[in-house]
Amino acid sequence: MKGARWYIKILRITSTGFGGKMNRKMSLRLAALFLVALLIGCADSDTESTEKTHDRSTVSEAAPVIPRVTAELPDNIQWLTNDSDPVYSSPDAVKGGTFHSFILSFPRTFRLVGPDSNGTFAGPLRSNNLSLIGIHPNTGKIIPELATHWAFNHDKKTMYFKLNPKARWSDGVPVTAWDYAYTLEFMRSPHIIAPFYNDYYTREIESVIVYDDYTIAVKSTKAMPELYLRLALSPTPEHFFGALDETFVEKYNWSVAPNTGPYMISDFKKGKHVRFKRKKDWWAKDLRFFKNRFNVDTVMFKVVRDYNMLWEYFKKGDIDVFAMTMPKYWYDRSDTRVFNRGYVKKIWFFYDTPVNPMGLWLNQDKDIFKDKQVRMAFSHAMNVDKVINKVLRGDYYRLYQAFMGYGEYTNPDIEPRRFSIEKVEELMTGAGWTRGSDGIWQKQGNRFSVEVTYGFDEHTPRLVVLKEEALKAGVELRLQKLDSTATFKKFLEKKHDVAWMGWSTNLRPSYWQGWHSDNAHKTQTNNITNTDNPGLDRLIDQYRSSLDENQRKSLSRTIQQKIHDQAAFVPTYMVPYVREGYWRWMRLPKFHGTKFSDSLFDPFSSNSGGLFWFDQAEYERTREALKKGEAFEPETIVDKTYIPGALH
Repeated sequence: MKGARWYIKILRITSTGFGGKMNRKMSLRLAALFLVALLIGCADSDTESTEKTHDRSTVSEAAPVIPRVTAELPDNIQWLTNDSDPVYSSPDAVKGGTFHSFILSFPRTFRLVGPDSNGTFAGPLRSNNLSLIGIHPNTGKIIPELATHWAFNHDKKTMYFKLNPKARWSDGVPVTAWDYAYTLEFMRSPHIIAPFYNDYYTREIESVIVYDDYTIAVKSTKAMPELYLRLALSPTPEHFFGALDETFVEKYNWSVAPNTGPYMISDFKKGKHVRFKRKKDWWAKDLRFFKNRFNVDTVMFKVVRDYNMLWEYFKKGDIDVFAMTMPKYWYDRSDTRVFNRGYVKKIWFFYDTPVNPMGLWLNQDKDIFKDKQVRMAFSHAMNVDKVINKVLRGDYYRLYQAFMGYGEYTNPDIEPRRFSIEKVEELMTGAGWTRGSDGIWQKQGNRFSVEVTYGFDEHTPRLVVLKEEALKAGVELRLQKLDSTATFKKFLEKKHDVAWMGWSTNLRPSYWQGWHSDNAHKTQTNNITNTDNPGLDRLIDQYRSSLDENQRKSLSRTIQQKIHDQAAFVPTYMVPYVREGYWRWMRLPKFHGTKFSDSLFDPFSSNSGGLFWFDQAEYERTREALKKGEAFEPETIVDKTYIPGALH
């Protein structure tokens, strides 16, 4: 369940593919996995007038349905907090200025649940909705967010939380225990049209118990290790939504709901831009782990649909940061005036987090992929190593399977199926196929010709190499480039043959959404391979219900082997670093980022975002130097502080 450190992530997905990580704390927010590379949006027709956000801060006319009943707090609760882990912001940071970024297309909705809400623009929206607790990005320990203290019940099913009485919604209304109780009603409602949330908040969360306005317990339906990863809910503003009905989806499509984080959408123009403003009186601005963060006053996302045009905007300084993970930008296109004269800096920063599963996802509901031997042959026809060495200059690393980087939860024995014409011949012949006159495998009038759908122009060279190599093995790839909106729609409607994309990650492997048959053969779920394997289902169910951490690790490794054996996913590459170019007026801390910083210019994420700031004096100095033709010393930073151990 992820989610999103995405938006700026487009600044690195351009290199990693449809992949990029989302905010690690989204695991705590119980958000579904997102398609990271689809900077989702709908290409809505442009509007001429700017649309201001509308505030429904008055109490809904519909009567609340949560009964106002409190319980008695148990005795002898051992309250915990964390006011000792190291601060990871910079004391040099200053407030002010605007951060200019971009989106490839306009979002389809501002709702966080329901149809079309599972796109990557949900990232900044969710990142501005805090959880009860967060995770320190370097130590991995629990830190306060909306709760100041927490405690564990001996039943391993229940956590207690003391809420911060200073917490406020963006409309000024206090955040209370009843907003957490309302979350259950909201997420279980059929009116939100969100099967994943309906299921999760019914099968996984038993109840929210209110003891007073600022003390609650969240109870799981079953005991489990690492309970805090499951129960750190975000509140839902009852005063804004009230009682739900069948009008929810349409009624709130463009409503900007109150949030608890540092920024709020201030205005937007469909097809053009979305602007966020920093809350200067934000209730959490002086808390230990939030101080000296979220520094820019404004975050401006401009719609730029053409990536070459985006590069031109960046070189002019109209966009502040540009992803340069792709070799052609890092090595070739950066050999230009703004870099060579030091107006723009370059940084190569390694991080150590779970790896995005980037690759080719085969739709097993398509006739050609119903046969496992054919799926395995397809895998052996993909010359991923040549793509890495020829197109990506050897800078990327081969991805072995869908769940790497999870420590003992990862199966280290799984190897990807390597390119082998001989192996393809063996598998296809065994499945009753023969080579046609054009060299393509055929059987009963059907050719081994499949459509590969993708949503980003910069990935075309990678797919062209795969296409050329696959032809040698008798497999025809028909490349279909769609815009991000159409790509997103096609994948979730399960209309693809092969999806070229990546998912975001969790703190722990999550299997139910993407691999359980509950989510197969239906639209708007993350099981885009339509995997329907009863044996795999049983393992996933055991994993979800297991209380024993060692058993969960063992089950996780077994599940990964089963997924590998299913042969519905062809892993391609991983990129455990970010390379970015940024104008001199954007400043980073001396330590540059954290262990979890898969973007250094993430303005929103509560666990490691908002570390950078805008330097007005440097802005004026740089602009003056540009006018006069003066140069600075070019600067390239390489930071391997958090390089994964396996890559040393």
